[in-house]
Amino acid sequence: MESLADTPWDVTISGTGLAQSLLALALSRSGKNVLHVDRNPYYGGPEAAFSLQEAEEWAAKVNEDTGELPFEHASVYSESSGDSTGQLASSRAYTLSLSPQLIYSRSQLLPTLVSSKVYRQLEFQAVGSWWIYNPETDDSSHLYRVPGSREDVFADDVISMKSKRTLMRFLRHLGQAQESGNVSEGPDPSPEEEGLAVPFSEYLATKFQVPTELHGPLLSLCLSQAAPQQTSAQYALPRIKRHLSSIGVFGPGFGALSVKWGGGSEISQVGCRALAVGGGVYVLNTGVKSVGSSIEQDSDDQSRIQIQLTNDESVKSRYIVGSNWDLPAATRPSLECDKVARSISIVSSSLANLFPVTAEGGPVPVGAVVVFPGSSVGGADGAPPVYTIVHSSETGECPTGQCVVYSSVSIPGSEGQSMIEAALQKLFQSAADPNTKVLWSLRYTQLGQGASHNADLSCPSKNVICLPPVSLDLAFDDTLIDTVKKAWELIMGEEAAQHEFMKFEDREGAYEE
Repeated sequence: MESLADTPWDVTISGTGLAQSLLALALSRSGKNVLHVDRNPYYGGPEAAFSLQEAEEWAAKVNEDTGELPFEHASVYSESSGDSTGQLASSRAYTLSLSPQLIYSRSQLLPTLVSSKVYRQLEFQAVGSWWIYNPETDDSSHLYRVPGSREDVFADDVISMKSKRTLMRFLRHLGQAQESGNVSEGPDPSPEEEGLAVPFSEYLATKFQVPTELHGPLLSLCLSQAAPQQTSAQYALPRIKRHLSSIGVFGPGFGALSVKWGGGSEISQVGCRALAVGGGVYVLNTGVKSVGSSIEQDSDDQSRIQIQLTNDESVKSRYIVGSNWDLPAATRPSLECDKVARSISIVSSSLANLFPVTAEGGPVPVGAVVVFPGSSVGGADGAPPVYTIVHSSETGECPTGQCVVYSSVSIPGSEGQSMIEAALQKLFQSAADPNTKVLWSLRYTQLGQGASHNADLSCPSKNVICLPPVSLDLAFDDTLIDTVKKAWELIMGEEAAQHEFMKFEDREGAYEE
């Protein structure tokens, strides 16, 4: 077998996270020699998906505290039960995702997957209702389904007619602002409209006289993990517009999607498979130990750096690309990260009430979002909310009769986990029978890029490309596509002008029966 050292590599990609895997997809038709390594024994990096046993092994590795993973303080909880209907199934009956991000129908990711021809290898499913917990409602469940469209607003039997008129005026304003270009669909608009630096709740009250009881539901649509008073109108408006404009794009009644069998991990593996078909070489359980500072000229007149791998092989490559956690400490730039507390919980009930069909002719959703204001789950006044994303067994992540609940709050550590635990208890009280319980859970802290940071590519040297930390957003961050494109352009150089980014023809015979 030919040694890795015998090949003059054009690109060495370190890590198989979503950014690296999309870059692998972009390079899959380039004709370049690409070596793709990952120190982990699995694909996906921070977007990986695990069985129960794999998740427990992962938690142990996180707690080794070697600084190789953007995670901290992982713990596993499991409850044995004598009730055969409330027991865990075998380890491989579960596929638990570290990246259960929502993908909006208007996301830049979807046309990228279509134009690169890999969308056929993925199965997308509908995410339906947004719910918000309100202990002051007359409904005994205390869960209020947030109207997601103008039709929903008119059909709502909780909002008064006066409030509906006010809300419709705000929604019309959003539509007009989008048409005039004042509010972009991007994450960081520079709108002409003044006064958007104020808290979103203040903006709603002063400009549209929206009653206070509607502030929480509207905030939930922008998926802000910051405290309400720290969520500006400039942040919230384009995200609410994204939510509303996505509804109905791929079918009635829903505007967000999830990927079956493992979320972001599935997309990562599709990108890696495309590069493998294109001649890329993959080596798992092998990372990058060191990167030489000297640049050597090879026989093909290309400048390459020496890279020492953890399997003790040494290779030469024109470029090396990876995140801060995939590159040697001496190579990567200094980095500030945000932290969030997260948990993945296997629940003994299907929580079927959370998945109503939201429009005539629409699909039965496999996902639902439930938002708990921070003060309702033990947080101080003004605390950030807890988000729970509930996946039914139709996602392929758990057996029938159970569901998986992914929870997140932007308070790391034990305080955040306490708020998540309180949110789960209220969720069970509101949406299930009293005997519902958590059968198994994984709790951890994730490091990454929050709304306060706008990290971009960094190039510590001519041959090293460092990707930004993963986004902690609950929805797929479209800036990742732009980041991958920049890395692709650096690698392709003058050749980039001869190719369209991520636009490929079908491989001959690739999809024949």
